[in-house]
Amino acid sequence: MFLPKYPDSPTPPPVHHRTVADPAPARRPSPQVSVTTGAVVAVLVGGVVLTALLAAVAVTAISVAVCAVVIRSMLRDQRRR
Repeated sequence: MFLPKYPDSPTPPPVHHRTVADPAPARRPSPQVSVTTGAVVAVLVGGVVLTALLAAVAVTAISVAVCAVVIRSMLRDQRRR
């Protein structure tokens, strides 16, 4: 029931032989993409810097939230007096 059903082996596709009158189309050479060491280092340094900035923003947001809670608590106590 849970076993896969494989199709029967298909017949091989017909083989087309090229003749002299039917030359193969010319292939354009694909552009060579080379990654230099400087590019890799730049990407890694950029990632580290962005991660550090994100961590700094998160720490700042948490500290501002804590300060806001403390100030609100202090103001609430002062209003009650």
